[in-house]
Amino acid sequence: MHGRIRTWGPGALVLLPTVLLLGYFVYGLIAWTFNTSLTDKHSARPVPTNHVGFENYVNLFGEDRFLNSLKNLGVLTVAFIVGTLLFGLLWALLLEKGVTGEGVFRSVFLFPMAISMIASGVVWGWLLNPSQGDDARGLNRLFDIIGLNFLENPWWTAGNRWTTMASIALPAVWQLSGYIMALFLAGFRGIPDELREAARVDGASEFKLYRYVLFPQLSPIALSALIILGHMSLKLFDLIYAITGPNQFRTEVPSVYMWNTLLRSDMAKSAAIAIVLLAVVAVLVIPYVAYTVRQESEE
Repeated sequence: MHGRIRTWGPGALVLLPTVLLLGYFVYGLIAWTFNTSLTDKHSARPVPTNHVGFENYVNLFGEDRFLNSLKNLGVLTVAFIVGTLLFGLLWALLLEKGVTGEGVFRSVFLFPMAISMIASGVVWGWLLNPSQGDDARGLNRLFDIIGLNFLENPWWTAGNRWTTMASIALPAVWQLSGYIMALFLAGFRGIPDELREAARVDGASEFKLYRYVLFPQLSPIALSALIILGHMSLKLFDLIYAITGPNQFRTEVPSVYMWNTLLRSDMAKSAAIAIVLLAVVAVLVIPYVAYTVRQESEE
């Protein structure tokens, strides 16, 4: 018994502060938020609160504004994931083939990641200025100067849900594509050259080499990228807030709605929105974690 304590005791003491802090500031606050979401605390006044069960959740899913924010989030997530994966893979393919000054291109593609979302949102808010014609600004002004007037559009201020949220996803795609490029490029560089040579010896064309040999090797990386981008899209707040402001029904997502609700001191409702977002993230992340653990145990 004493031998076991001497074996794992020092390690447990080292981990204890981290475990305590994680338990309180992560899981403890999640529990507090969930408990708040089950109450009738809808104001900042120091009045007694009562537990009302899942009434706040029922009211949320019966509310048009919240359902609209969920639809916006779904469209934003699809546009963000598809755009980021496509551009990230494209850039990785270009660099994987070997280009002069690869280090410079890698730095250029990764540079947007060094910019905060709020700063990116301020800049892109100006670039996506909806003014057109003689009053055009940002990208619309650029299109006017180079004679591509047909590309001018009102961006996120008009059109259907898909065009509106795709405009909002554009800055996020620009900012995260470099990260996905780095993941795919690392995957390409990790494939043994012998595998490529064997495929070429068997007569595989360049297209078939990538389609049947290289791309299947990148499946774990693509899955990881999908999970990372999925949960990042669910948490997008500062970028949207900086571009469109807090009160845009057309572009509102649950995180922005939660902030607006919290500003009205509706603690219970904002806590319920936070728990719904947490549940959606868990649906994405937990199966991936279970899959990863199972794969590692099999190896």
